[in-house]
Amino acid sequence: MKNPAADALVALPGVSRPPQGATPIVDGRKGLLHIVDVYAQGCNVKERVMSRSSNAAVLEGFGSAVNTDHLGELEEYVAPDSVDHDPAPGQVPGPEGYEEMFATMRRAFPDLHIEVEHVMATDDEIAFAYTITGTHLGELMGHSPTGKTVSYRGMQISRFADGKMVERWGSSDELGMLRQLGLT
Repeated sequence: MKNPAADALVALPGVSRPPQGATPIVDGRKGLLHIVDVYAQGCNVKERVMSRSSNAAVLEGFGSAVNTDHLGELEEYVAPDSVDHDPAPGQVPGPEGYEEMFATMRRAFPDLHIEVEHVMATDDEIAFAYTITGTHLGELMGHSPTGKTVSYRGMQISRFADGKMVERWGSSDELGMLRQLGLT
C-alpha cells in the first residue's frame, strides 16, 4: 500500500524508508509540510525534522504578522542582527527593517496579502515561492493611489538559527507590480 507520508520522508537527506508498519504523522497546514514525528531505521531524523518544523513555524509566524498587520510581532521571528541580502531602499538590518518595509507596503496596499505556494527546506534554510496581492489605495514610491488590484510573484530563501530568521535572500516581481498599476 502506498504511504504518501513515507514518500515525503524519503525526500529528506539521510532518510531511508521507515520500517514496515511504522507510520509517520504528517500535518499539511496551508501547503507547508510539518512532520510531527518520524520513525526511521538507523538515523536520528527526529531532530533534523523538528528543526525544519520549527523553522517553518517561524516562517509561518512571520507571514501571519505581515498578513494581519501585526508588524510589531516580527521581532519574535527575526534576529536583531538579521541580514537582508536584497533589502528595500533604506531598509535597516533586523526586525526594524522588515517592520518599516512592510508598514510602507501596507500603507500603499492596506489589504496586502502574501500567500506561500511552494516550500523546500534544508536543516537551517527554507526556500519558498509566494504571491503578493493587494489593492493600491495609498501612496507608493511617490505615486498617488490607482485603486487597481495587483498580483505578483516572488521567491525567497531564509536561513534560521536559534529559532529566528538570521539571513534572507529574495526577489519579488516589482516591475510586474508597477506595470499592473500602470506606473511604468
